[in-house]
Amino acid sequence: MKIHKRINGVRRSVMRNLTKNIGKSNEEAGNGTTTAIKKILITRPNHRLGNLLLLTPLVQEVIATFPDSEIDLFVKGGVTPVIYKNYSNISKIIQLPKKPFKDLFKYLKGWAVIKTKNYDLVINANYGSSSGRLSTLFAQSRYKMFGDFDESLALSHPDYKHIAKNSIYNLRQYLTQMGIPVNTGEIPSLDLKLDQEEIKTGKEKLFSLVKNDKKTICLFTNATGDKCYSEDWWTGFYGKLAQAFPDYNIIELLPVENISKLNFSIPSFYSTDVREMGAFVAASVLFIAADNGVMHLASASATPTIGLFSITDEKEYAPYSKNSFSVNTNILDHDGITALIRKSLNNPES
Repeated sequence: MKIHKRINGVRRSVMRNLTKNIGKSNEEAGNGTTTAIKKILITRPNHRLGNLLLLTPLVQEVIATFPDSEIDLFVKGGVTPVIYKNYSNISKIIQLPKKPFKDLFKYLKGWAVIKTKNYDLVINANYGSSSGRLSTLFAQSRYKMFGDFDESLALSHPDYKHIAKNSIYNLRQYLTQMGIPVNTGEIPSLDLKLDQEEIKTGKEKLFSLVKNDKKTICLFTNATGDKCYSEDWWTGFYGKLAQAFPDYNIIELLPVENISKLNFSIPSFYSTDVREMGAFVAASVLFIAADNGVMHLASASATPTIGLFSITDEKEYAPYSKNSFSVNTNILDHDGITALIRKSLNNPES
């Protein structure tokens, strides 16, 4: 059943209004200890690569707080096991089908799993997710964090609005109310947890493409909808990069559609394996892309990442790991972006 985007948007809006007050009366935490919380459910019923990667900081936070815990993830689609392959605390990944109406039995079975299993803590990872709120309500657990948008936290933390961060600030506050010691350090970065063999293979694949030991800048020229920049934009930008950084390789990572806004005019790498893509990007010194899931994949691969934003909100989706930043292309032109890149590459520890 194919649902028109406009109808789907209306559906999401209606569901948010219907579920926005779910669970508020159940958020009183009471007293608890870390030893009392062993089985945890994190719910993020979404199939998009970027959103599932943006969940990794919360998973890291939960593991750091409850190192002996077993964590189940309630998600959509099939990419989650690939992302969390090297997260040892993950016990079970409950995967709803990407298109529920095409596999209604599997969809209902996923919901039944969280109803029949007893948890010590359930965490809704996204305050804007109606299905996240519903699944938190539906799950069997003594403690439930529904994760409302907290105005007081937003005032005290300038980065609270970020999709990867606000659930962690919410969790820290919630656990404090329970009397549980919480982390007070920096919010974890996105992390694919590439192993040494994957990193080695990524370096080998990059070398086989460029056949030299120069540092490499990697571009990803695709994105969805209005987030995608034109061929003219990318051609002009590449020209500035090539002129400004003659001692660097400049290559392109291709999307699953195997298309290029640069018309395949520079060396390119193609893969449909998320971890292989991440390992390849990890061998680069800089990754540049519009706001999309592969931008977050690069960030999760620990590569300094520059996110190009023109439509979506930087405060919600900007890459924030070390030496990563976002650029508003409505404000900065090619020269301005190139100047920021030069500063970043010349001062990698800044």
